[in-house]
Amino acid sequence: MLEEITTGLNERVAKADFPYKVKFDFRDDGKVFINGPAKTVTNDDAEADTTIIVKIDDFVKMAQGQMNPMMAFMTGKLKVSGDMGIAAKIGPLLGDG
Repeated sequence: MLEEITTGLNERVAKADFPYKVKFDFRDDGKVFINGPAKTVTNDDAEADTTIIVKIDDFVKMAQGQMNPMMAFMTGKLKVSGDMGIAAKIGPLLGDG
């Protein structure tokens, strides 16, 4: 599943104007690092402007529109470390999947 997420995000980031570095931390399931300025997505544990900690299953639900990211944040299913404003801008990159 991590590989599918990484590939899907890589395609979206390559076309997007997203000048930030964001890391999704799926804990034991791995990490996805979006380097917006370089337009790349890897599984590196690199320094990011914002880190979003979430279970991989919940991430998929959010990407598919089955879970509201704000509700996930408010109920503790999603945690943000770093710039909250950047976390709010990540939605369009998630698309459907």
